[in-house]
Amino acid sequence: MKKKAALLSFGKCLGLMSFCVLLTAQGASAQSEHEYVGAKKCSICHKTPKQGEQYPKWQESRHSKAFEVLGTAEAKAAGAKLGVTDPQKDGKCLKCHSTAYGHTTDRVAQAIPVEEGVSCESCHGPGKDYMKMSVMKDRAAAAAAGLKIPDEKTCLGCHNAENPFNKPFNYQERLEKIKHPIPGK
Repeated sequence: MKKKAALLSFGKCLGLMSFCVLLTAQGASAQSEHEYVGAKKCSICHKTPKQGEQYPKWQESRHSKAFEVLGTAEAKAAGAKLGVTDPQKDGKCLKCHSTAYGHTTDRVAQAIPVEEGVSCESCHGPGKDYMKMSVMKDRAAAAAAGLKIPDEKTCLGCHNAENPFNKPFNYQERLEKIKHPIPGK
């Protein structure tokens, strides 16, 4: 009798575990159907003058230093007001200061170090499926493979009232500072 009860209990537990694994897998795929690759992979093609030197422009931008900013006294003080002990380790801050968090409070990409800050894929989407040259040459194919063309709504995902510094955000002004087009396109 004890064996039968133990087996029944084990079966229920196994069924519950299987259900939880299924839900977790579905949740993970719902987070992003594409994989992140990191700015270094993007730099392979996007660093030359012919391509518009996007990678060097990003390296000089405030976006590339977004993670570093979280280590400042000002960020720590702002974090403390939100109950954040260490802004460089808390998803509340990293969702906008690190591509590895993909705009969530949980890390979604192990391929990208948090120290990378706000890089290419924060705005253009996870790049594994669109990074091939054959795909990138066809804008429709690249979009179908996950490439996003950012707009004001993209920026407002982080530059909004939830930001503890909530500085006024002028999209056109900021766009001028970060734009990085391919010459002739």
